[in-house]
Amino acid sequence: MRLVTDERSRGEAARDLLEPTGAPVMAQEPARGQYAQVQGLFDRGRLVAVHTSVQTGTGIGPSAAARVSVDHPNPRRDIATLGEALAWHGGLTLDYLHEQGEPSYIECNPRTVEPGNAAASGVNLPELQVRLTTGERLPSPPRTGAAGVRTHGTIALALGAAAYGRTRRAVGGELARAAARHGCYHASAEQLTPVLRDPPSAAAAVYVIGQALVSPSRATDLARKAVARYSITPTTIETLTGVVQAA
Repeated sequence: MRLVTDERSRGEAARDLLEPTGAPVMAQEPARGQYAQVQGLFDRGRLVAVHTSVQTGTGIGPSAAARVSVDHPNPRRDIATLGEALAWHGGLTLDYLHEQGEPSYIECNPRTVEPGNAAASGVNLPELQVRLTTGERLPSPPRTGAAGVRTHGTIALALGAAAYGRTRRAVGGELARAAARHGCYHASAEQLTPVLRDPPSAAAAVYVIGQALVSPSRATDLARKAVARYSITPTTIETLTGVVQAA
């Protein structure tokens, strides 16, 4: 998914999405509302954990590189209904735009996505998923994340500033806000590079932020290469589909 705001971002989106495979893409007009996400974990259709959060800061992608957990009962109800109808087993994530908690859904991911804010809010989705995978029956009612918990990823926000601000000043301004704990950093916990708890993570922070400061245009390339290393391409999907159909 790409956010297109001008000629340059349109060209970048076309290069990233059309040139590799020539597969069709879908373009949508921006919808109204604030970006949010509901994450669910299911035991064969039974919701065992759920968490809702909204975006407070924009990273590259654009991604929700800073979040605050919220109490959105309607998305929690909707993901429970969907998971039950599918007899879903494992993680399921719905992205939506909301106005006063009323959702307009824009994307569904058949997996657990960015679990840092949920974990900080009391719902450790990776741990619960491991327990579920090993056969443990998780209790009801579903574990629900506490509202009002703020988290962020400084390097993701710095890359977002580089990609969309496109100047060293934009990156420097983002780092100044992080150092002063202003904006989305206020009363927020670092999730990607918590150097006090994980000192080696400082190496990643120094490298990525250094690249963004040396040349802000490198931010997009860094993100593109990272995604390419883990994403499943349309060609891979076609190959796997052929294997399944031939079995």
